[in-house]
Amino acid sequence: MTAYVISEVEMRDPEGFEAYRTLAAQTIAQYGGRYLVRGGKAEMAEGNLPPKAIVIVEFPSMARLKEWYASPEYAEALKLRRTALERRLLFVEGTAPI
Repeated sequence: MTAYVISEVEMRDPEGFEAYRTLAAQTIAQYGGRYLVRGGKAEMAEGNLPPKAIVIVEFPSMARLKEWYASPEYAEALKLRRTALERRLLFVEGTAPI
């Protein structure tokens, strides 16, 4: 069953952010993930917090997602993330096709 990484992102350092994005994208592809949403325009429909950049990545399974997140390849990107951006990160299981 598919699984999703949902990130709410706020950039701190533009140069570091681009380096992180490049490396993260390479590792996501390496582990079978694909971007569904990558920072497109967000519009508030309900609630009172201003929308930040949203990223949604699909993986073939939660196991593969967690393998990616714990991988040595992504660990390199995480080093950049610490100073390049602030984020909230969720792992969400998908549903079976109807």
